[in-house]
Amino acid sequence: MEETIDLKELLLILKKRLLLIITIVLLAGIASGLFTYFYLTPMYQSSTKLLINQTKEDQSSVNSANLQGQVQGNLQLIDTYNEIIKSSAILVKVAEKLNTGITVEQLISEITLASSENSQVVTIVVKDASAEQAAKIADTTAEVFQTEIVKIMKIDNVNILDYATVNPSPVDPKPTLNIAIGIVVGLMLGIAVAFLLDYFDNTLKNEKDIERELGLPVIGMITKIDEIKLEEKVSRRADKSLARGEYLGS
Repeated sequence: MEETIDLKELLLILKKRLLLIITIVLLAGIASGLFTYFYLTPMYQSSTKLLINQTKEDQSSVNSANLQGQVQGNLQLIDTYNEIIKSSAILVKVAEKLNTGITVEQLISEITLASSENSQVVTIVVKDASAEQAAKIADTTAEVFQTEIVKIMKIDNVNILDYATVNPSPVDPKPTLNIAIGIVVGLMLGIAVAFLLDYFDNTLKNEKDIERELGLPVIGMITKIDEIKLEEKVSRRADKSLARGEYLGS
């Protein structure tokens, strides 16, 4: 016989294991919070903006070209500069100027570049465990790039638009988000555990379980008898019978 999923039975299973589910959810949320606050290193972010100007030669060529060619040329220039900023030619000098023991590999992992479409502004974004260090890395990278691009491209067309500021608030980790994720994962785990426990519980609890497992119809039921109430009821009946006998005997 094909088994069907009874929504009421599923809800009863969840209700029966509600305390277990709540316990797992609380433990997951607490574990996520403890991990976030005590094991994850806070990361701070700072950014410096560069303005990429066009040279006179570039301007003359742009005036004679169509708008699409101008946009494409700017994009190619920004892409080229992005590659140069994160190259060893720049970052080696940045590490030397910082003189803090930071390596080129660490700088590559901490520096990201951002630019808006059809914009000549490049943003150097730095994430570091120190807010002051993040701002210093961003500014130093911008200054070194501004100096070295003249030697590399033979073009002096980079200006620092905005210097980095020290941001005292960490951007990572996000405790609220991590705890929320932990609670959701705990809820899913708790529900899964509740269903697994019910699935492996092979005890027969009611007539439906007997019909499903044994394939036999239930023709009668024996209810559970409360021995204390039974004794009280028998005692009351005995007292009544005794009283009736005494009355008849009199």
